[in-house]
Amino acid sequence: MADTLAESLRELALANRMVANEGVLDAFGHVSMRHPGNPNRYFLSRSRAPELVAPEDLIEYDLDSRPIAEPGVTQYSERVIHGEIYKARSDVMSVCHHHSPAFMPLIATGTDYVPVFHLGAVGGIKPPYWDQHDEFGDTNMLVVKPEEGASLARALGRHWMVLMNRHGVTVAGTSVRDCVFRSIYAARNAEYLVQAMAIGSTIAALSPGETERAGNITGTTTGLTRSWEYWAMRVAKAGGALAPAKAAKGTKRAPAKASARKGKAKGGKRR
Repeated sequence: MADTLAESLRELALANRMVANEGVLDAFGHVSMRHPGNPNRYFLSRSRAPELVAPEDLIEYDLDSRPIAEPGVTQYSERVIHGEIYKARSDVMSVCHHHSPAFMPLIATGTDYVPVFHLGAVGGIKPPYWDQHDEFGDTNMLVVKPEEGASLARALGRHWMVLMNRHGVTVAGTSVRDCVFRSIYAARNAEYLVQAMAIGSTIAALSPGETERAGNITGTTTGLTRSWEYWAMRVAKAGGALAPAKAAKGTKRAPAKASARKGKAKGGKRR
């Protein structure tokens, strides 16, 4: 668990690189993090390819997705996805918005996501779909208005993943690491699901009980840490390793309450 803000920001930058390196993000998409010491703020990179995100690219926002200080750089237009979900869900500590190729066949056909192997349980059973056209008519498909982000957050509800018709997927997590794990393994499951559908019409999905129990595995074993270390190693092998965080003079450790919340969670976004 990150002890300082600098370490938390490095973890977020690495998370963007990880999810890109695993093929879930490409030139588009983004991962954000709620501020570990202020629940009314969050961090998101400036507008750049996720695989290139570094700690110095991260911008601090309020929950209305307004930068705390003028960043002087181009920002993601879809940052309201993150702000509105943080506003609606106090338990969400990280958000990933992506357009994983694994999900596109499901999204193009309106096919439900179901877990077909145990790690795919992190996506839940038949997570909700959101269609921007239902409320906003013809748009350019970007989620750029606060009311659009709020609509998406309502569709997410108490789920951890929402599929976006003709667009992509938005995933929530109880921590940055949880969000990364959920994003990568849900995409892996979607890939297996589409492959299974090509073989036959009968899909042996997990039962509700199996999904609940398998979905809790990462919170009760070393699975989350083991996966994070594995993905970090793969980023390093690809030449994308980040230097260790160097806390600025006077940087404070994360408040005990925030640290406890993140520890409990561990124990247990295109444009």
